Amino acid sequence: MMFLRRLSLLMLLAVNLPCLASANRTKTDSLTRVMEKVYNWQWNNLETNGWKRRKTDWTYGVMYAGMMDWARFSPDKTYLNNLVSVGNSIDWRIGPERSFADDYCIGQTYAELSAINKDPRYIQDFRKMADSLVQADHSESLLWVKNIHTREWAWCDALFMGPAALGQLSKATGDKRYRDLAVSLWWKTTNYLYDKNERLFYRDSRYFDKQEKNGTKVFWSRGNGWVLAGLVRLLETIPSNDKARKPLIKLYQQMAGRVAALQQADGTWHASLLDPQSYPNKETSGTGLFCFALAYGINHHLLPSKQYLPVVNKAWAALVSSVHPDGKLGYVQPVGASPDKVTYDDTDVYGPGAFLMAGVQMAALQK
Repeated sequence: MMFLRRLSLLMLLAVNLPCLASANRTKTDSLTRVMEKVYNWQWNNLETNGWKRRKTDWTYGVMYAGMMDWARFSPDKTYLNNLVSVGNSIDWRIGPERSFADDYCIGQTYAELSAINKDPRYIQDFRKMADSLVQADHSESLLWVKNIHTREWAWCDALFMGPAALGQLSKATGDKRYRDLAVSLWWKTTNYLYDKNERLFYRDSRYFDKQEKNGTKVFWSRGNGWVLAGLVRLLETIPSNDKARKPLIKLYQQMAGRVAALQQADGTWHASLLDPQSYPNKETSGTGLFCFALAYGINHHLLPSKQYLPVVNKAWAALVSSVHPDGKLGYVQPVGASPDKVTYDDTDVYGPGAFLMAGVQMAALQK
């Protein structure tokens, strides 16, 4: 009798496995189509209507990061070649403010491309700056005065812009000093801006005493998205046996639990994490960053699938529903430093960047 039951189970699996495989392929195909659609709209918009800022600007740096993930995912070499063309057009230089994390966010893409194409020219300028950063004192307070943000990671956004760039530079060169500095500066900023009770990050010291309309503390969705996404991008550059990983993973898991609990019924995180009613529209840049970071955690066994898969599925569905018919991603909060209003027509390049990062991780969940 037991033999017959096992035989029946095996036969049932044999019948259903092709169906399951087909369903997963359908989901992956659907993911691929919408990512391609968003990529094409964004790239064509830049090529047709012009680049509105310096190509080294942080907004593009985030876009490149998402496009780099997409280029690794897609078999079409066009996407990788497009990124190389950007680097060539600006002589592989970082931004003008040499120690400003926003201006070397682009370094993470340079370093990844350098490792792929085996061309040290891509990282020559970035590495020169990073060498000076390693030699710097880094003893200043992170209080938001005297343009501290041009020298230190004094605002939470910097935890996406800087750490992964230095970490990827270590991977590309084999010089661990850059990654060690990234970890050290990560904890300097975390010890200053992280609210251990709320398990969320203030944007910078100006927000320590501010309140939302409902009396809660001000915790910006995209700002915390920068942190959580930046954390997993830093972890990607740290070897599995490195002692730096364990405390970073602990922080990641603490934040992930808190963030997941703050997801709204529409699947997104609104501009203000603790006062979503004051900003009732969904917001896709923060949602994209959270979706990416949480899906990464499931894929890399840092988060339990049973608990977090419903969260990322809802988030991804909300992101896809925000894509216009032509591929434009809407509901992207404009450049800012705190929660603000957002509409269906609002977009900016970092939104599609986050969308592509999230989409690649969602596709990995289908495998």
